[in-house]
Amino acid sequence: MQIFDNRSREFVFRRRLSRRQFLKLTSGSALVLGGLGIGVSRSSWLGELVDEAAAARSTSSALESLLEKAPIARYWISSNSKGADCLSCHKPDDGVTGDLFDHGQTIIKCALCAQGCVIREGERGGCRARANVDGKLRSLVYGRPVSVHVDPIEKKPFYHFLPGSAAFSLATAGCPLHCKFCQNWEISQSRPEDFDVEFVPPDGIVRDTEKSKAPVIAFTYNEPTVFIEYLTDIARIARTKGFSSVMISCGFMNEEPLAEMCSVLDAIKIDLKGFSGEFYRRVCSAELQPVLRSIKQVSRSGIHLEIVNLVVPTLNDSDEMLEGLSRWVVNEVGPDVPIHFTRFHPDYQMLNLPPTPVETLEKAYQIAKAEGVRYPFVGNVPGHPGNNTYCPKCGKPVITRTSFFVTENRIANGKCVYCEEPIAGVWTRPR
Repeated sequence: MQIFDNRSREFVFRRRLSRRQFLKLTSGSALVLGGLGIGVSRSSWLGELVDEAAAARSTSSALESLLEKAPIARYWISSNSKGADCLSCHKPDDGVTGDLFDHGQTIIKCALCAQGCVIREGERGGCRARANVDGKLRSLVYGRPVSVHVDPIEKKPFYHFLPGSAAFSLATAGCPLHCKFCQNWEISQSRPEDFDVEFVPPDGIVRDTEKSKAPVIAFTYNEPTVFIEYLTDIARIARTKGFSSVMISCGFMNEEPLAEMCSVLDAIKIDLKGFSGEFYRRVCSAELQPVLRSIKQVSRSGIHLEIVNLVVPTLNDSDEMLEGLSRWVVNEVGPDVPIHFTRFHPDYQMLNLPPTPVETLEKAYQIAKAEGVRYPFVGNVPGHPGNNTYCPKCGKPVITRTSFFVTENRIANGKCVYCEEPIAGVWTRPR
């Protein structure tokens, strides 16, 4: 390959040219391919390569800055921890016995979520938000929200938690799941260094919430578990100021981290993406059982719980799966837990399927009622009567909704105004 070097004003020949040499030599110059004198201007594909290289350098610099400032995370063990157990990382059938093995570096096992990532120095977990830096696990997302909005609480969706309230909502990058239909993939499947954001301390989030006049802080959009340190610090401060805190989660965390979050949160909505282990493995790169465990743990904690099932055509919409999901909820956490059957629309890596037929959602709604669910809902279908809350005794609508907004609330003192049947939920802010 012959390249015209602007600096020496002559053609130079490179038998094996590195990418860096190529970009350095060709920046702002003409490229002659195969000695045929075919010129390619800097403003075309070569310019794009140079721009990509510049972006890569910028991203690398951003990551270095993150690593320097990242605080130490919680919920992990390392291979050189005092009393470390090899079986914390290795499986019993790996044949590991005897004294601790010297790996030559500090290897970390993250204990935050059910993925149980084993992370070598300089690497990060599958969520991309936590990295092994010199033998310590650090959070790359603490204090770095990438999305902040004020939403109706119904958009989360929470239908039986302070209906009609505004929620100051925030997210960071990262998620332990990799759902092929993710509707927030630009955030959840990104890396922290992909965003140029300012550091916002926990009390800064609470101050911004005060300015917004929203009574609720919602941790949402990505999986909030990956920023548990930030979440719990914010929620503790928020509680002293009289704000409620809620989390919208995939439910894939371990028990100890979930217990800490339950202690500072007022409500959790969990996405139960399908009632099949195969579905979770194939579509979400995860497992079903940890999610079921989390749902039961949240229910036992006493904080408000709602469940969402995104109904995906041909994948998790069979009668058998919908019946199994509804029956499990009724038997394991009770009939008063609201279940939202929401409409799928093509997104991310699943553009080949159509939106969920409304008839399928109506079928799921009726199946849930037949299994004993008192508060099923049809979601992502604005104006559908399945968006309303109905009294399980007299059948009259006690909360009517249009899109994400409450148009009528006929609940007084936690009861149906028509027949005085108690309606499960959180209807007033704690004093």
